This record gives sequence, structure tokens and C-alpha cells, in this order.
Amino acid sequence: MNLPNINKDSFHLPDVDKMKTSSLPHKPRILLLYGSLRERSFSRLVVEECAELLKAYGAETRIFDPQGLPQPDTEDESHPKVKELRELMIWSEGQVWCSPERHGSMTSIFKSQIDWVPLSIGGVRPTQGKTLAVMQVCGGSQSFNTVNQMRILGRWMRMVTIPNQSSVAKAFLEFEEDGRMKPSPYYNRIVDVMEELMKFTLLMRDKKEYFVDRYSERSESAEQLSERVNQKSL
Repeated sequence: MNLPNINKDSFHLPDVDKMKTSSLPHKPRILLLYGSLRERSFSRLVVEECAELLKAYGAETRIFDPQGLPQPDTEDESHPKVKELRELMIWSEGQVWCSPERHGSMTSIFKSQIDWVPLSIGGVRPTQGKTLAVMQVCGGSQSFNTVNQMRILGRWMRMVTIPNQSSVAKAFLEFEEDGRMKPSPYYNRIVDVMEELMKFTLLMRDKKEYFVDRYSERSESAEQLSERVNQKSL
């Protein structure tokens, strides 16, 4: 091996046997987040529809209600809604994010939820290696600004964002009065996304520690690693 800069003790060849999945005793755990506080929130209606699909696929689902979550830096992590969100993040094995597009971007309601979640909580990385599906609802024509931003955010949170995604145009036309989604190509795409999310979650959930195991971190001392991942927020 002509690699003089490599620490040979930390350089591991990929091992197919360590990638083989096993059957865990509990259902896949999926957390769903949405980005609007309106009484008739279409991003909430989308994740409620997603939750029904996920349960049909065999998952356990929980939807976080952002009502009452303070803006970042206005309270500390002892706030009940912050504690609830962080506990759900750790509980989850996969996530669904859905936000309206507002001024070409995800809403502040949605972004605040992610901003309350550090990359490390007491040595536990609450999102690393977990699967993610991104979706958005539009008040007008179809756009992909918000899902594209969410992909960047998911990568920053070290999540495995699945290839498929959903953007529902003119969302106010796509739901019945009782909140259920009408049959349409948009609905079919949401089914596609949930099916794909379940497949990726089943592949990843008991092997994510192996997939996110890194040479650079194996080469660090325990003290160096702890200092880096637990650094204070700026």
C-alpha cells in the first residue's frame, strides 16, 4: 500500500458481511415534521397522509406539532417542546420533512425545528445515519426550491436523504374538506416516496453505525473526537 499518510490501524476495507441487515423486534420508527401553524395546514395534511401510508407499510409514526416551540436562542434546551423534539429525533430511525414554500424558501417554522437539534447531544448524534424523505407544498405552480434546500440541510445533519421527493403544486386543490388527499399523480408520488423511504430505512436502521464509521474519526483520539463533536454553538 503506497499511502504514506495513512494510519494503517484505522484504514478498513469495506466489509459486505457488516452491511447485511437483520430483523429488529420493533417496527421502523418514523418522525414527521411540517412547517406551518395554520389551522388548515397543507404541509401538516401531507405528513398526516404520509403517516397513514407508513403505518400501512409497517412503520410506527410520530408527528411533531411545532405549536409552542420557541425560536432558537430565546429559551434553553430545558423548554418542554425542545425536549420533546430532541427526544423524538433520537427515537426516530427515519424522518419525513414537509414545508410550504414561502418567498422561495422553507418556512421559519420548519427551519426552527431543525435549528433546535445539535449535531451531538451528550455524545449521541441524533440524526446521523438516519433516513430522510423531503417534500414541499406550493400555493401556486410546482417548485423545488424548498426540497433542494432540505437536501442541503439533510446532508448537514448527516442524514441519508433518499433520491425520490415530492412537490405538491396548488396544494389547496388537492385535499378534501375532511383533510384527506384526493387521488392524483401528486398522491401517487407521495406513495412512491413513502415506499422508498421504508426500503431505505429497513436497509439502514440496524447498520447505520457501520455506514457512518469514518477513517478520520477512527484516527482521532477519544479526547480529540469528544472536543470536536461537542463544541459549543457559535
